[in-house]
Amino acid sequence: MNEASPIPIGENVAEVQLAPQSPPPSAPVDRSGNPKGDLTQGPILKTLLAFSMPMLISSVLQTLNGSINAIWVGRLLGETALAATANANLVMFMMIALIIGFGTATTVRVGQFFGARDIAAARQNFGTGVGFCVVVSIVIGLLGWFFTRNILTGLNTPAASGELAYEYLQVVFITLPFGVVLMMVSMGLRGAGDSKTPLYAMILTAAIDIVANPVLIIGPGPLPTLGIAGSAMATALANLAGLCFMLWRIYGRDLPLRLRGSELAYLIPRGAALRYIVVKGIPMGASMLLSSSAGLVMIGFVNREGLDFSAAYGASLQLWNYLQMPALAVSSAVSAMVAQAIGAGKHARVGKVTRVGLIATLTMSTVMAAMIVLADRPLLALFLGSASPALPVAQHMQLLCTAAYVIMCVTMILFGTMRAYGVVLAPLVILGISLYPARMGFYYLAYPMIGSDAVLWAYPVGSFAAAGLSALYYLKGNWRRIDVLPEKGPPAS
Repeated sequence: MNEASPIPIGENVAEVQLAPQSPPPSAPVDRSGNPKGDLTQGPILKTLLAFSMPMLISSVLQTLNGSINAIWVGRLLGETALAATANANLVMFMMIALIIGFGTATTVRVGQFFGARDIAAARQNFGTGVGFCVVVSIVIGLLGWFFTRNILTGLNTPAASGELAYEYLQVVFITLPFGVVLMMVSMGLRGAGDSKTPLYAMILTAAIDIVANPVLIIGPGPLPTLGIAGSAMATALANLAGLCFMLWRIYGRDLPLRLRGSELAYLIPRGAALRYIVVKGIPMGASMLLSSSAGLVMIGFVNREGLDFSAAYGASLQLWNYLQMPALAVSSAVSAMVAQAIGAGKHARVGKVTRVGLIATLTMSTVMAAMIVLADRPLLALFLGSASPALPVAQHMQLLCTAAYVIMCVTMILFGTMRAYGVVLAPLVILGISLYPARMGFYYLAYPMIGSDAVLWAYPVGSFAAAGLSALYYLKGNWRRIDVLPEKGPPAS
């Protein structure tokens, strides 16, 4: 596309193109006079890395925080309590998948308007996204609180851990809005080109969560002993602290997304902003549910192969979680940069951002994958022990499956670009085909011939299918055919 071409953002939507505006006086600017957080200027690789690195560090911190909290629960309360938190976390992910989808749609919309330098419209969409997701989180929290036992029964939670999972989830459900608002504000800031404030908030959140977990679990001195509920309460308090920090920074530095006076009415969900968030957010949330459901099915296949195979898979999954992080961070950065480029009318930059994102994430993921495979024995021994019979099984898994997570980078970057245009149905279909007919179809066909290796080979087969289909759709699809641009927002205060 050239600089004068139309701006395609979504499917089956028609709106009006806006010329980029000058930033209002309330929007902080850099030394060049551009709004702070402007991702449409400067060298693409430098901008991409500078924006994605804080997100990568945030992901690592979040994962480490979860691992340390799991250690606290396991050491202080035992394996039954640890199993209870695992069941509870599964329930929570299923419950908030749609909220994450709505948050992603909000991020895209904020990025589009911010790129167009329509700060008022960016605030309007940000406010709608936050307000709507708070309402949804309250509804989910109340329903979850009243029906916790029914949910756990439906998931066949073992009786030994069921009561502990109930205690944990009761606190999680009632404090859910804290975590949701923290997540929505973080995502909105990233849409406006600020990935550092969410990182600082994550550092504070993780530190408080790690320290507060053992304190609230065991209740030293005059403090009450809350047990497993204390772990959930620690996370809620940490989320609240992280949210307070971000609000302090947003208003203290007068960042572009701050809402004041009459702008607080933007928190009431309504109009075109709400329609966009719902219509685009539901398929994005459905994609997450689709991935998690396929993961649960694969765990079932793994468990059929016995204890050593299952233990090896659990240890390998710990390494693969870290391997995915560069692609997740760069994909989010690509989506934000493309959304801003769309709003700014810099269409030629879109393809360049996508190409640089592909090269960067493939390079980082390939290097990480090679390091993991070459050092697989000591790394896996951290989780299994050097004398575990599952260790050689896990090393075999690394050889067959690790490449799948490198191949997956292609899909994630292309999906990041498509999301910025509001294209959500095609990625959902591609994901469904790659996870079920491709990955699981291969498993059922190959298992009679190669046995347990069919579980392992299914991962790269599914990744190749997703990468191939997404590349074909990106290159040949007509997803850029409709001229779409946001409506102009009211004057910024």
